[in-house]
Amino acid sequence: MPVKEGDTVKIEYTGTLEDGTVFDSSEGHGPIEFKVGEGKVIPGFEKAVLGMEKDEEKAVKIESDDAYGDPDPEKVRPVPRDMFPKDEEPKPGMMIAIGLPNGIQLPAKILEVGDTQVKIDLNHPLAGKVLNFKLKVVEISA
Repeated sequence: MPVKEGDTVKIEYTGTLEDGTVFDSSEGHGPIEFKVGEGKVIPGFEKAVLGMEKDEEKAVKIESDDAYGDPDPEKVRPVPRDMFPKDEEPKPGMMIAIGLPNGIQLPAKILEVGDTQVKIDLNHPLAGKVLNFKLKVVEISA
């Protein structure tokens, strides 16, 4: 039975960038499990598993608009430098977590450090990137 919308699937995967760098993999922590159609994974990943059979493997290329989208210039903004801990010097390229009032933590990348402000990028680290995945369906349940 091929994977269809509404099925719960377990997928082994390895995700790589165009240069071959591995950015994520199920190796070492088991397959990812999700219900197809609920939007818990990026759209291109969901589309790729539709129609696959148990134990089937395939490689897919997912363009940025079907993954994390293109970088949004509105998500690059300055924040006061005094918001950073005094004991840790912010540096360009450093990844930090920004806490929202609702408790959610957003990853942000430091772009520039000035005397009074730090410019951060709140875009997803994979925004604007083409993602390649090797997929294997290990379980399908209705």
